[in-house]
Amino acid sequence: MWRFSGNQMKRWRTKANISREQLAAAANYSPDTIKAMEQGVRMPTPRVLDVADELCRAEGLLSAAKEYLSREKFPPRAQEFMEREREAIGRWSYEIALVPGLLQTKGYARALIENRYPPLDEETVEQRIEARMERQTILTDRKPPVGLSFVLYEAVLRSPHVDVEQLRRLLEVSRLRNVELQVLPFERAITAALMGPMVLLETRHHEQFAFTEGPFASELSADPEVIGRVAGRLSMIRAQALSPAESGRFIERMVP
Repeated sequence: MWRFSGNQMKRWRTKANISREQLAAAANYSPDTIKAMEQGVRMPTPRVLDVADELCRAEGLLSAAKEYLSREKFPPRAQEFMEREREAIGRWSYEIALVPGLLQTKGYARALIENRYPPLDEETVEQRIEARMERQTILTDRKPPVGLSFVLYEAVLRSPHVDVEQLRRLLEVSRLRNVELQVLPFERAITAALMGPMVLLETRHHEQFAFTEGPFASELSADPEVIGRVAGRLSMIRAQALSPAESGRFIERMVP
């Protein structure tokens, strides 16, 4: 829907002989932002769709896309993963630098989303935060409960964005019966733990997916070979991490 709506906006703009600069000025965006929306890199916002609709005399056809785009609250590269996560009965993950989205407080999520580059407009920031909080229903609202395992490298906890509220949130979630939270201390780090974050999912249909994410690209794979490698790395890391009880005490000592 992002790409389709952006493409339609470009087609209507071209048909109406409206330049990208004219649309950008009218909608109070930069031309580069309009280009990103037209290419499907960024979601067209309600404001730009309404302005484009009026400028291009689309008679409501562009504005109508707002209803459908409002359902897409995640970046394009993460949408398929989020769909699989909603179907999950089991989820195992390792994080090397950031608190996982499922465990973030609203303040921590805002700090990350507001300080990314290129910057996001306020509407998109609020949508991303809302979507991240909605994802967290997987922790408590599924029946039967989803089995969840998180391993956090110590660097995650030492981040300047991790405040007392976030540490207490981690402790709160770790007490849920369906959640296992472990910490991998610096002194126990192995090579497999320094190769980046990863997630392994199993759906109710017993399909397995491996998700790896980097700064510029993400990959969701059902390839058994990839899944095997991710499962192997996770097993090695979990074996080196502190037990859930030890991890809880580790985090408690960090709370002032």
